Amino acid sequence: MDAATIGHMLNTAFVFSTALILAALGGILSERSGVVNIGLEGLMTAGAFAAAVAAYKAQEAGYGGASPWIGVIAGAIFGVLFALIHAVATITFRADQVVSGIVINFIAGGSTLYLVKLLFEGAGETTLVNEVFHKVKIPVLSDIPIIGDGLFNAYPTTYLAIILVGAIYYMLYRTAFGLRLRSVGEHPSAADTVGIKVLRMRYTAVLLSGVLAGIGGATIAMTTTGSFSHNTISGQGFIALAAVIFGKWNPLGAMGAALFFGFAQSINNVLQLFDFTSHIPSEFIYMLPYVLTILVLVGAVGRARAPGALGEPYYQGKR
Repeated sequence: MDAATIGHMLNTAFVFSTALILAALGGILSERSGVVNIGLEGLMTAGAFAAAVAAYKAQEAGYGGASPWIGVIAGAIFGVLFALIHAVATITFRADQVVSGIVINFIAGGSTLYLVKLLFEGAGETTLVNEVFHKVKIPVLSDIPIIGDGLFNAYPTTYLAIILVGAIYYMLYRTAFGLRLRSVGEHPSAADTVGIKVLRMRYTAVLLSGVLAGIGGATIAMTTTGSFSHNTISGQGFIALAAVIFGKWNPLGAMGAALFFGFAQSINNVLQLFDFTSHIPSEFIYMLPYVLTILVLVGAVGRARAPGALGEPYYQGKR
């Protein structure tokens, strides 16, 4: 395998892992506050749909290069709206968090498909957006052999994801807000006794997870597909959730896990270039990243320690 192929695989890994990193960061914030977020898939679906529609309308209105950024903002907004449903159900009404997340996935999948058919005259997907993100090279760094083109020739959203990993890590472990957030996920009763508003913190975390997962979905629509259909996300929200667990609810660990899954996807693409794969059904090659996800989870779940109060509803004033 030559240097060019390795560089291409690295680049592809970052392309496919960007959305996973963003959604995983959202999952970390939600679950660090004690709220299970199985609904990452639905939040990403909502974000991808909103981004594709908003970017297309912005393109028609003549916004040019600003169109994909308008799509990203729309994706974040839609992510928040669906996350709000999850927050109200699980925090205010104390519904089962897993069931609520599954419902979010169903609502997002069904409603977005319906809206696509409604807005685009019965079509199964949105009209292709021409004004999407393009890769940006970082001068000098992109010229480094092997890794230069792989790491420093990326979409703007990839650089954004990496910055957010550092920012959220710092916020969680170096700020008072992060300490409060982690405390309500570990021992909400103790947090309540020192004046921390447990329900408010959980609402904030879940809504932020909607922003990040929505941007993650928008990233897919604004980079690799340029449109939205019912299979745009294709289980990536669940892979992001796996990255949260495999990364032990740590932003750096989740990024590493997301890159692993992105690398599995890049191997998937490279394998198709070899002659021997012509004798292998394409379905087996396409399912490789998902099989690796299951295998990694089987090995990681037993060793991962979830936040102490994860999945437990909190009753205000409880001691």
